[in-house]
Amino acid sequence: MEITENSSLSKIDIKNLDFDEIQSFVCEMGQKPFRGRQLYQWIHKHFACFFEEMANLPKDFRAALEECAVIGGASVAEKQISKDGTGKFLFALSDGNYVESVLMKYKHGNSVCISTQVGCRMGCRFCASTVGGLVRNLQTSEMLAQVYEIQKISGERVSNIILMGIGEPLDNYDNVVKFIRMVSDEHGLNISQRNLTISTCGLTEKIRELAGENLTITLAISLHAPEDGMRMEMMPVAAKYPISEIMDACRYYIEKTGRRITFEYSMVQGKNDSASAAQELCRLLRGMNCHVNLIPLNPVEGRMGQRSDRGRIEEFQAVLEKNHVNVTVRREMGRDIDAACGQLRQRYSV
Repeated sequence: MEITENSSLSKIDIKNLDFDEIQSFVCEMGQKPFRGRQLYQWIHKHFACFFEEMANLPKDFRAALEECAVIGGASVAEKQISKDGTGKFLFALSDGNYVESVLMKYKHGNSVCISTQVGCRMGCRFCASTVGGLVRNLQTSEMLAQVYEIQKISGERVSNIILMGIGEPLDNYDNVVKFIRMVSDEHGLNISQRNLTISTCGLTEKIRELAGENLTITLAISLHAPEDGMRMEMMPVAAKYPISEIMDACRYYIEKTGRRITFEYSMVQGKNDSASAAQELCRLLRGMNCHVNLIPLNPVEGRMGQRSDRGRIEEFQAVLEKNHVNVTVRREMGRDIDAACGQLRQRYSV
């Protein structure tokens, strides 16, 4: 059992432990296994932040937990609510860093978009998350805390989670995979893996590794361009991961998992929104079990470009539909607040 410690207190962050690990942990403390189940449910079903809340645990056990463990997480430093009901949350971490999450309310349920890193090293030129580069990876407990705190604040169940906030999820692979397993565990929130989405810039070796994890999640690829030259102007990481290699990894993933892949495509005026770019995208995706999500760009001060106008987006969409590519245009939410990834954190840190 690999246990992560809180470096400042030299205590175990018990929220990082999955169900089996907690069972082993309490047995090592001389407790019976059912105490592990109680402890896990307090943290992952009731969202307890302090051991003293756990009324059905013996006092001596709670005292022993206080001596050797902490319940890691994050606290809300700022909250913004859009006119459309979208919520943007700035979370303060124990080391003074900040990350963001977004709550989006739909008729089919509540979706939460969470961060996986403090900052990001991918360098995408239209994204505020990369300003300042990568600081560190988030622990599994810090990812879980974003979901738990939002559910506590909203008073409503979270039914869908998208790992598409600050950071590149596959650059924090082990913690992200553990998060997926824990948030879908029947002993915790028990969110269906089919309602979980990981978005990646296209780290091909990690896509192939993810294909072998026996997960039923949705994989989304931040593509944003149909050819390498255009993509490298927008995403420096494209120099390491050419589109041909990404497509090979995606086909491997589809074959291995049987799951459809989503391609995210941010529409940047005069950059990647031409009819010829749409035709090239159709050629690239021909025969693949996939879906394209066209995203009206959220402009970020000092970053690349402006959003394509509505007519150009509709023309682009029409080309894809004519070529039998499944395509939708992402519904815009939260435009009257700091909606784009990293905007609120960037403003708060200035």
